[in-house]
Amino acid sequence: MTPWVLGLTGGIGSGKTTVAALFAKRGIPIIDTDQLAREITEPGQPALKEIVDHFGVKILEQDHTLNRSKLRKIIFENPTERQWLEKLLHPLIRARMQEKIQQYSSSYCIVVIPLLFETTPNPLVKRVLLVDANPLQQIERTIARDQISREHVEAILKTQLSREEKLKKADDIIYNDGDLKHLETQVEKLHKMYCDNIVS
Repeated sequence: MTPWVLGLTGGIGSGKTTVAALFAKRGIPIIDTDQLAREITEPGQPALKEIVDHFGVKILEQDHTLNRSKLRKIIFENPTERQWLEKLLHPLIRARMQEKIQQYSSSYCIVVIPLLFETTPNPLVKRVLLVDANPLQQIERTIARDQISREHVEAILKTQLSREEKLKKADDIIYNDGDLKHLETQVEKLHKMYCDNIVS
């Protein structure tokens, strides 16, 4: 039986990777849409050719791979370009998602979609789990992880849906405001609930 799909989301630095790892420890397959995006924009992939045709060869590294930081900067500063890129990549990412989902036999699987609420609704996702964190924690974690300035992190946060809006839209919430044990307790409770096929 094909598993149903749980969308895992949360703002930058909220702890999505840690939460996904805790579900994976319980045998739940994890699909990372950022990884899928990297796969479909590798050299030789049709999507990369379209990106180069649109943005020019300046978007490439010397080894002809995609300069992701340059592309992020362009779409961060230009919503029209971001919409163009999403229109190109999202159908391809969803097709890859579908392929992977079909391979699993677990009761459910998780798709990590950082900007799930900010982009076009994904019809494959049946339920949404939000990892919530205090904005100050998000900023500190991201600075430590990515070695970028506070101003840069704050600018990214401003482009994402507000914490209040995300909390309203989510079906389930994990509060990442304590230690790992607190996180694990929440994951275990939700995992047991999800295994009962609550959305089947």
